[in-house]
Amino acid sequence: MAKKEADSKAAKAAKPVEKEKKKGGIKKYLKDLRSEIKKVVWPSRKQVVNNTSIVMTVMVIMGMFLFAIDTGLAAAIKALLSIGS
Repeated sequence: MAKKEADSKAAKAAKPVEKEKKKGGIKKYLKDLRSEIKKVVWPSRKQVVNNTSIVMTVMVIMGMFLFAIDTGLAAAIKALLSIGS
């Protein structure tokens, strides 16, 4: 009998405790969101253009690099396959 009581106590203790729902809902969320958006430091147009040009340049360079590697490996594999024939 003591084991059943211990098991039931353990089961009750293992139940997850539900958190109480915070009051305010969507109205509070939108108010907090507006407050946080006001704190954001937005970049200037010059910074956006500069960062965009850097990203585009790196993308082009990486594209050319990957193209060169792909072309080189394709040529190496073709050369290896032609040796056997």
